[in-house]
Amino acid sequence: MNYPLYLGRRLALGGDGRKSSPGVKVAVAAVALSVAVMTASIAITLGFKREITEKVVGFTSHIIMTVDPQPGDDNLLTLTPTLKNLIAADPGVADFSLQTSLPAILKTPEDFKGVILKNLDDNATRDFIKSNLIAGSMPDYSVDSTKLDVVLSRTAVDQLGLQQGDKVDCFFINDDVKVRRLKIAGVYDSHFDAYDNLMIYGSRQLSAIFSGFKDNQGTSLLITTNDFNRLDETTSRLKSTLDKACAEGLIYRTYSLENAHVGGANYFHWLAMLDTNVAVVLALMMIVGCVTLISGMLTIILDKKKFIGLMKALGAPSGKLRMVFVYLAMRVAIIGMIAGNILILLLLWLQDRYHLISLDASSYYIDFVPVQLDWCAFALLNAGVLLIVYLSLLLPSRIIAGITPADTIASE
Repeated sequence: MNYPLYLGRRLALGGDGRKSSPGVKVAVAAVALSVAVMTASIAITLGFKREITEKVVGFTSHIIMTVDPQPGDDNLLTLTPTLKNLIAADPGVADFSLQTSLPAILKTPEDFKGVILKNLDDNATRDFIKSNLIAGSMPDYSVDSTKLDVVLSRTAVDQLGLQQGDKVDCFFINDDVKVRRLKIAGVYDSHFDAYDNLMIYGSRQLSAIFSGFKDNQGTSLLITTNDFNRLDETTSRLKSTLDKACAEGLIYRTYSLENAHVGGANYFHWLAMLDTNVAVVLALMMIVGCVTLISGMLTIILDKKKFIGLMKALGAPSGKLRMVFVYLAMRVAIIGMIAGNILILLLLWLQDRYHLISLDASSYYIDFVPVQLDWCAFALLNAGVLLIVYLSLLLPSRIIAGITPADTIASE
């Protein structure tokens, strides 16, 4: 029979009475706080990564494919059947669509602003802009009357003194000047000023009016992958496929591929710094929890000194008694972990649902503290905490070897 485990489960955490000592209560509170802080750190970091990644990808794509420039060429990307089949055959590609990015000027009687006009044809871009819409609605471009409707950022409408529902003149200057009066159907705000300050979104028909591009032409091709975690691998494989096809004469142009990791490098470097901060927080909280638990275990040992002397008088070896108190301390840890998990998971759920805690969007690109409830990560964290706590308790439990029945009688 494993009597150390049995005694560890049955013994009270206090002294002779059933009430826990203050040291044990402090240990429970410290473990609960440590687990709560570690869980919150992981959830918030994962939330930041999700939100920032979605914004970077929303304004660009997983992969942006463009034509390698050649002298005397228009450098347009033409989606030929052969090129389309090559891209669709890649196992990492989920979807792709042509994108047209055109420089334009928005002008009001009092002011003007340079912008980049993009089309809203692909579902990923449309869903992203819709998720950041703060006024108006997304235009339904299946209706001809909406082809001149656009979506502007809050930055643009504020700078031009406009609002949703207003109309504004848009100039496109190439070999000649083309102008159309556009209606502001919606206003979005992503808090990414670098993009919000430039991007406006309209129909592909509007882009065709300004550019004269054919249906199978654009300035770039937006490619969405099946697995963002394997983005670099998919980019490299697709680039090799296209280069090989060009060398074999299947396609007549070479193409450049830039993925979100490159296009949004500054943002992803910032997220990498968050990983370092989280590692520091986890280490500090683990140290705090372990030190407090060791103190709590020593308090329990002092409270149970009479019990130790009695068990040794009955012939119990020190090794077995050590495990009794390791199990007692593990009970304290588990109680604290359960309390910490219940408290922080409730708070994280409330934050995820209601965005109770806000942030300065100009500094963090998000106006609330984002969280992601990753149950696998939380389970691994708790398993790791239990293992580290167990190992950290083995050494200080050796103090029991120095307690003899004679010491117990003398203290009585």
